[in-house]
Amino acid sequence: MKSLDIHKSEYLKQFKSQTYGRNLFRTQEEERLDAPNEECGIFGLYSDNDLDTFSLSQFGLFALQHRGQEACGISVLKDGKINNLKDEGLVLDVYKDIENPEAFMGNSAIGHTRYTTAGDKKKYNFQPFFAKNEYDQIILSIAHNGNLTNAKELKAELEAEGVVFRATSDSEVILRLIQKNLDLGLRGAIKATMEKIEGAYSVVGMTRNKFFAFRDFNGIRPLVLGAIDEKSYVVASESVALDAVGAQYVRDILPGEIVYTNESETGLHSYMVNDKGRQRICSFEYIYFARPDSTLENINVYEIREKSGEKIWEQAPVEADLVIGVPDSGVPAAIGFSKASGIPFRPVLIKNRYIGRSFIVPTQEMRERIVNLKLNPIISEIKGKRVVIIDDSIVRGTTSKRLVKILKEAGVKEIHFRSVSPPIIAPCYLGIDTPSKDDLISANMTTEELREYLGVDSLEFLSTDNLKEILGSSNHCFGCFTEEYPVAKGEEVELFS
Repeated sequence: MKSLDIHKSEYLKQFKSQTYGRNLFRTQEEERLDAPNEECGIFGLYSDNDLDTFSLSQFGLFALQHRGQEACGISVLKDGKINNLKDEGLVLDVYKDIENPEAFMGNSAIGHTRYTTAGDKKKYNFQPFFAKNEYDQIILSIAHNGNLTNAKELKAELEAEGVVFRATSDSEVILRLIQKNLDLGLRGAIKATMEKIEGAYSVVGMTRNKFFAFRDFNGIRPLVLGAIDEKSYVVASESVALDAVGAQYVRDILPGEIVYTNESETGLHSYMVNDKGRQRICSFEYIYFARPDSTLENINVYEIREKSGEKIWEQAPVEADLVIGVPDSGVPAAIGFSKASGIPFRPVLIKNRYIGRSFIVPTQEMRERIVNLKLNPIISEIKGKRVVIIDDSIVRGTTSKRLVKILKEAGVKEIHFRSVSPPIIAPCYLGIDTPSKDDLISANMTTEELREYLGVDSLEFLSTDNLKEILGSSNHCFGCFTEEYPVAKGEEVELFS
């Protein structure tokens, strides 16, 4: 048997050239319904000199593809002019259709991979968003990850002042507020905007001569800073995007911080809007969202996931013959569970690496079969065995139930299910698309009722206290597990009609 260190190395290596897929048992429809879905990924690059911003932005956004697969967009600053392009599809598909790469080579670029949280799925909601002057020239462009909880009232205020909105996304509220306050200077405009908006936001942006990034006062959504050299800086949702462009990690952007360039001085400058910033980064970034080879707030994501497997073994030990992790997100925890328990880990769920996301089938029966095209078990390894299955979470329960069915049909003797997140009992209002509380199975069933529903021999969730212990503090958002949020959740209505 391969050592666990070799399994770990092979597992992480694959994401350097292939996109990261979280729970590959989910069909495309279930990724919308049976998972806490991606928020979005943002990327920004600035240099005093011209760079191949076309290629570098492509590499950075590809590394963030797991954070959004609906659409991709970029804005590039070239010779004092901002060029913008955005379209539906994956990063490589959008870039492939760019006929003139030279037009997107300059000294600064921002980009966005989109998953819808607020606003409908129309092209006018794709990012980056931009504002134009009276000469039809783009003067300001931003990309946003997160969700504003007071966007509806701010939009109404701005409309009353005569501001015209082009989209139905809360991100445009940020754009229009900055645009409205540009007479205060760029830093002043961003400060005035941050003092008005509430919720979760990490933002990168540019004007025709400046680059900037900023983060909300609770630091709920991640944002990291890196450097390619002394004159070239990178900002991104995750550190893997820095790795993809050859940048060195410098630090995380602080809660309530603005980083920016100006015309009179070289380099990147920092400004803290006030002293109210506190760290409350989303705990689910470590459990599920971030790529395992990312580092956020100086915490390595893979190590947290492996520790979660070790901890749930301590919390709920069981006798079994082998441990299985649901690719890709459940594998590190399965390796940790195996390390702590001594029960062998087996990567027996085999991925088809060439399958796309575009199957269109008319019946539920055929949609079910898509899962077996993505992942197929090695029956000889699990038949007649007692199996521990490790997954990152249980949301609606439909995917977990199908997984149990597949294992039973393969002849597994016993199935012990372990979730390395606590029970998800509440939706997120801060940039993650989760089902309503009525659709969250742990909000409506006891653990024993859920065990019977899934048809497993035992079921355990990692406790919230153990999650806090693994993370090393309580300075995170645990809202989906506790229904206690670092900011008021706002109205439970559509942001825009």
